[in-house]
Amino acid sequence: MSYHPRWIALESSEQLAESLRQSESRTQVYFKHSTRCIISKMVLKQLEENMDHIPSSTDVYLLDLLVHRDLSNAIAAQLHVHHESPQVIVVNNQQAVYHESHHSIAAEEIAKHCA
Repeated sequence: MSYHPRWIALESSEQLAESLRQSESRTQVYFKHSTRCIISKMVLKQLEENMDHIPSSTDVYLLDLLVHRDLSNAIAAQLHVHHESPQVIVVNNQQAVYHESHHSIAAEEIAKHCA
């Protein structure tokens, strides 16, 4: 499957740590995606269709939950956000400033929390 070119694949704990450090100067968005879940696929499609609402100064990460559940657990622990799937988390200054799951995920809402 081909994804929107803005997505950055989140694939390592080192990459996550660097992203959290970057959140001190740039908003970071994490989308936890289950490739086997129809709801997750629908939400991903809607996000991709509305990606232009999210400021270009924001880094947007796509986390494949089936491959990297360990990273999902690390995000939940470090940001004190209960894991859900699909889920979006917006981070500024190493703090979750917004999170939502399932059909409540919308690019327009994400954009409201981007610095």
